Amino acid sequence: MTRTHFTFPIRVYYEDTDAAGVVYYANYLRYMERARTEWLESLGFPLAAFEREHRVAFAVHHAEIDFLRPARLSDLLDVSVEARERGACRLVVAQQVSRDGVALVQATIALACVDAIRFRPARIPARLARALCDATGVSRPAMAMNP
Repeated sequence: MTRTHFTFPIRVYYEDTDAAGVVYYANYLRYMERARTEWLESLGFPLAAFEREHRVAFAVHHAEIDFLRPARLSDLLDVSVEARERGACRLVVAQQVSRDGVALVQATIALACVDAIRFRPARIPARLARALCDATGVSRPAMAMNP
């Protein structure tokens, strides 16, 4: 299965750093969110319009993050997104924040597709599901058949 990486550049500003002069850990989550939004845009799904049209939103359901090295003021970072698996209502992506090809943060993020009004699970719209499959090779796992 072929998977493509999407990469989004981000510069570290003063507002991103803590008293020690390194990126405050929670800001890596913000960087990853921006990269996922730009990734969907690159696939032809501007997030705000997509959410209005389909009345769904993606909410982070689970995050596993490893902080390997610090980023500092003025660093130019690359934040990558790679789809790993997709269910009817769930999308799992691998993300990495790197500087000059060296991994600083690695994460696995599970996103739930939810109804934008009730915040209950909702199917990933078919058009997006097809685009994810076409662009990344990640399709919905086969359903087990009951005998």
